[in-house]
Amino acid sequence: MKNIKTAFVTASLALSLTPGLGMAQTELQFGHVGNPGSLFDTSVKEFAKLANERLGDDYKVEPYGSSQLGGDSSMMQKLKLGQLTFTLPSTVMSSVVDEFGLFEMPYLIQDRDHMKRVIDEVIEPDLYPLVEEKGYKVLAVWENGFRQITNNERPIETPEDLDGLKLRTPEGKWRVRMFEEYGANPSPMALSEVFTALQTGTMDGQENPLVQIHSQKFQEVQDYLSMTNHVYTPAYVVVSKSHWEDLPEDVREVLEETAQEVQDFVYETAAKQDEELLGEMEEAGMEVNEPDLQSFIDASGPVYERFDEEVEGGGDLVDRVLELGEED
Repeated sequence: MKNIKTAFVTASLALSLTPGLGMAQTELQFGHVGNPGSLFDTSVKEFAKLANERLGDDYKVEPYGSSQLGGDSSMMQKLKLGQLTFTLPSTVMSSVVDEFGLFEMPYLIQDRDHMKRVIDEVIEPDLYPLVEEKGYKVLAVWENGFRQITNNERPIETPEDLDGLKLRTPEGKWRVRMFEEYGANPSPMALSEVFTALQTGTMDGQENPLVQIHSQKFQEVQDYLSMTNHVYTPAYVVVSKSHWEDLPEDVREVLEETAQEVQDFVYETAAKQDEELLGEMEEAGMEVNEPDLQSFIDASGPVYERFDEEVEGGGDLVDRVLELGEED
């Protein structure tokens, strides 16, 4: 009897989401960790608006931000289970495919034009296939941004100023290793938990792009903002490979083309927000400083060496990305 009831509920749910039967639209959930006003929030909403204008009546993209559907790792699992259509991971991708640790290397990406060339000549031909081997598919590369350090102890001028600092990082071993090299005491933590950790002193500081810092309201619980620009992190529009292939071809075409089209909007929005938000941080009472970036670059060598040793072809990937930066 229990099995019959389960089968009935499952069949009823499938029927209610079947297009063309006069029932509800099929909702394509897009989960992400960004709060309202964040670049993630703005980017996903733009994608949903454009996609829904083109999809017709049977399918609808619905954004779910603020970690409503879980953290990055949890949402990656939900993709595979078919409980979610899209998510927007950033740093966590290096935990899925080792080679994505490339984008955890400090001071590697110079600017957004450099990043566009890297997408065309490294990510799409070399890294997309590795993602598909893990059961995922990347539709487009958007942005998380250039990362800065905030804390409640002191301005960060050189790596020595990080000595012993309890610093929250996202999940991803390379970010942890980088800050260990700089002398900090880094700890991975879900973004949704960071405000409380900073407020209570469990963490002294954290590192994020300005738009994440602002949208998470870290300026309310942090005194110092150091413009280290230590890592540029892309964000990836990711779907489950198997569940993606279950969608009609015309729907897939609309979604993929729209995701790629939105990239220019993302970059333009990110550049504008970077300019505007720095002033807002200062107005909120944060002390802003420009660190000695060369001292951080000089301290980053061991991270590159370990990446080359531990990731097959890691050194070659780094060299190719650096060469693309020389084209500016």
